[in-house]
Amino acid sequence: MLNITALCKDQRIHDLTFCVPDGAITGFLGPNGAGKSTTMRLCLAMEHPTSGTATFDGRTFSSLTAPLTTVGAMLDSNWFHPKRSAISHVKYVAALAGISARRAEEVLGMVGLADVAGTRVGTFSLGMKQRLGLSCALLGDPQHLLLDEPVNGLDPAGVRWMREMLASFASEGRSVLVSSHLLHEIAATAERLVVIGQGRLLHEGSVEDFTTRVKPTTVARSARIEDLANALLAAGVGAHELTVAGDRVSTTALSPHDVGEIAAQHSIALTMLVAETANLEDAFLDATSHAVDYQAHS
Repeated sequence: MLNITALCKDQRIHDLTFCVPDGAITGFLGPNGAGKSTTMRLCLAMEHPTSGTATFDGRTFSSLTAPLTTVGAMLDSNWFHPKRSAISHVKYVAALAGISARRAEEVLGMVGLADVAGTRVGTFSLGMKQRLGLSCALLGDPQHLLLDEPVNGLDPAGVRWMREMLASFASEGRSVLVSSHLLHEIAATAERLVVIGQGRLLHEGSVEDFTTRVKPTTVARSARIEDLANALLAAGVGAHELTVAGDRVSTTALSPHDVGEIAAQHSIALTMLVAETANLEDAFLDATSHAVDYQAHS
């Protein structure tokens, strides 16, 4: 298990505490500039915290005698030299870690790059570089994976492959911490979420717990939508709680039962009346609206 305890870094990370348990994929979310990459760098001793700790099974990264056999990480797929081949890169990392050249060839096969092992990395697409970075992370057959935006540049088949690979890795009792700005992909991949904003923890728990924090939206359709909207306003719904678009009105202030009752009292026929639950994007925007460094205003 990865445990982050009271982690602080200058003005970027503030008393951050959460865990990444074994046997699960934990999605790591936050607006741009929230501190996700900094947190991962602190975990990997690439930066030193002002205070607090990040430990893998009770040990800091810098205290590990064979780090790659405990932790695999991919934070940036652009560090490869463009004139060196894929296999030379992976063998170089393997040699530094005391891992066999045969394992280097094996992990390139695992990520689907065996046929281009001798090709210069400068000719690779972004998706291929992502696979190459992942092969380096898998070299030591680690217990823990830390991946920053791993599906960037992958085509739909590659995204599906990545999802299945991470699920298989976690099913073996290993931990995965994966950050992504693609919320639909995190929703499809992760069982747990850690959400941060401006370096502070906003949520830790299941995806379901996170999305159910947002009230369901009651949506109604009617040929008399203006009459229905006026009736809801007269019943005490605030103007800021009501959205009218075409023949559709939506509100989080009342349940479908309440809206139906009000419509019946005013003899307003409804063609649709449903409760729409929040998805991950809705919940994320709601949770982080106060923790965005840069926000557009209309």
